[in-house]
Amino acid sequence: MPGASGQVRPGRSWLLRLVIAFGFAQGAVSMARPAVSYRALALGADERAVGVIAGVYALLPLFAAVPLGRRTDHGRCAPLLPLGVVLIAGGCALSGTANSATVMAAWSGVMGLGHLCFVIGAQSIVARQSAPHEQDRNFGHFTIGASLGQLVGPIAAGALIGGHDRAGSSALALLAAGAIAAVSCASLWRIEHRTTPKSRTGQGDRVPVRRILGARGVPAGIFISLAVLSATDILTAYLPVVGEHRGIAPSVIGLLLSLRAAATIACRLVMTPMLRLLGRTALLTATCLLAGLLCAGIALPVPVWALAVMLAVLGFCLGVGQPLSMTTVVQAAPDGARSTALALRLTGNRLGQVAAPAAAGLVAGLAGVAAPFVMLGALLLLSSGIALRAPGRPAPPPDPDGAARRSRARLGRARDI
Repeated sequence: MPGASGQVRPGRSWLLRLVIAFGFAQGAVSMARPAVSYRALALGADERAVGVIAGVYALLPLFAAVPLGRRTDHGRCAPLLPLGVVLIAGGCALSGTANSATVMAAWSGVMGLGHLCFVIGAQSIVARQSAPHEQDRNFGHFTIGASLGQLVGPIAAGALIGGHDRAGSSALALLAAGAIAAVSCASLWRIEHRTTPKSRTGQGDRVPVRRILGARGVPAGIFISLAVLSATDILTAYLPVVGEHRGIAPSVIGLLLSLRAAATIACRLVMTPMLRLLGRTALLTATCLLAGLLCAGIALPVPVWALAVMLAVLGFCLGVGQPLSMTTVVQAAPDGARSTALALRLTGNRLGQVAAPAAAGLVAGLAGVAAPFVMLGALLLLSSGIALRAPGRPAPPPDPDGAARRSRARLGRARDI
């Protein structure tokens, strides 16, 4: 049925297809990241080099995010999705053919740029095609695709990597990851609804970055997202290193990473009732606080079963931060700058992905491979304090019947007077 504005609201099939495409794209990246770490170690790299390679993954996106966000604010989002898939697939496959840490770092940067293109386009589509009261739910469902990829990717990497030939098996895993990324193109047809209104303002009407960052809620959403993604990223890149030092097999590490992702999926499936029960601010604060304590606890020499329990609870807590920070940023951003605000959030993410692995590599070299998790715990504890100042609930759904009843009641009171 046409709405009051004459626009036809898009159905939900676009969201399902976006989740499927994101699942394949994220699955390829989540499979490639630990494979890159194992291949780098097999080629003679140390913990610091692994941190640098993980940081380069975010280096190109750090500079490209805002220009891409500007483009989607003033044009279509969908073309970024296949471009992202091509770059992800190429970066994964060519990382598998690299024979030095330097070349692996370069192709890891290409993979990161592809992931950025895909995510900016996809998040902007969700923001445009969701009513304000649907954004928490739709962003939560959208990020289920990422969690599905993070669930399957490490298991597939762990199944392929093993034996004495770590360099060869990790190369095979990277080539397989490139093929998996290419599959996501099948779900990208007509993903952006034609009748979705676009914010096509003129070049001179672009909202300055300083004004976007000055909007209440935007900096908080950016920092929370940075902290949560840094924790997820360091877990993916450094848990294999912890496993090597503690004698845990790659297949077990893959299962542990997938357990974390499964808990994140479970969290996002129950996001709506948790929001109704606690509200956005309390939910963000509590989960960041608990995640910080658990992340620091990974530094302890606990048995594998205890590590599995900690990662499961940690995954559930980390599942809250990303979708709610997206909604926080979108609803706080000025009109006509939502995609740019989301791109600034992703810039913060990539800044964390550059700085956190580099800092983790330095800390690991000085204090041991478990020390980066203490650093992440402190970052998450800080984000829990910042979450207290984040805006609370999303805008309520429209209630035209209720508005009509209130209008009739006011008219009745006026007649009595």
